[in-house]
Amino acid sequence: MKGFNEFRTYALVTGAASGMGRIYSLQLAQKGYNIIMVDINAAGLQETERIVREAIEASAEISREHKDAFRMLSIAQDLSVAEAADKIHAVTEAAGCVVEVLVNNAGVMYCQGIAETSERMLNIIMMVHMYTPLMLCRKYVVGMKERKCGYILNISSLAAWMIWPGIGMYGQTKRFVRNYSRELRIECQKTGVSVTNAYFGAVDTPLIPLKESLRKLARALAVMIRPETAVKRALNATFRRRRGTMPGLLNKIFLPFILIMPDCLLGWIYRKAKPYLMKV
Repeated sequence: MKGFNEFRTYALVTGAASGMGRIYSLQLAQKGYNIIMVDINAAGLQETERIVREAIEASAEISREHKDAFRMLSIAQDLSVAEAADKIHAVTEAAGCVVEVLVNNAGVMYCQGIAETSERMLNIIMMVHMYTPLMLCRKYVVGMKERKCGYILNISSLAAWMIWPGIGMYGQTKRFVRNYSRELRIECQKTGVSVTNAYFGAVDTPLIPLKESLRKLARALAVMIRPETAVKRALNATFRRRRGTMPGLLNKIFLPFILIMPDCLLGWIYRKAKPYLMKV
């Protein structure tokens, strides 16, 4: 199988208990990586492990020898606590895992004004999107450089360019991801380690609360893409060592208009939308 890693090294995926994290785990396993799955949801991790193992076992393209070599490690960990990266790294080191791929996928999203958002939720979104992924990069990039081979995929967002009412903190945390990923990528030049950003717009996952009828309409208009498609494109960009990827033609078309929207228009949109925003 072309590009098959033969389960020699590991890929670490955060937020692996459901959604796109589960799909990253599955697609990376199919590429021949052992999988380290991290999530606060232990039951969800067990389900992901079952799904991935069954898929590998059923694959006609993977030999019996390689199927027997396949390994998975589940780590139930709250990523919003300061010691999360230390604990994850300690577990993987104790297990002798050589992490070649790091996917900082875990995310939190809500629609709420900053002043109306609870202090607890503000802390969670900053820790999950900013602090812990940064610390995981810091932990694992050292070994990647020593081995002269590594891939880091950080999940930013189309919102990283947006000053958008109601999702402002989400966008600002994703802007931090965009910027530190570029800095780390530059620092890793000529080391065999690459850093890729995925700038997703709307992806059809439970993270975005929409009625099924609206989901179907969004998919039909190509405003929302399927998670399997988003993951495949992000991983393709990662293994080609690209700086970033923004799946979806409409996202690229929409981006220039986001940058020039005046504050007065954004304020009007926020006031109209505010009664429908969730409390967190």
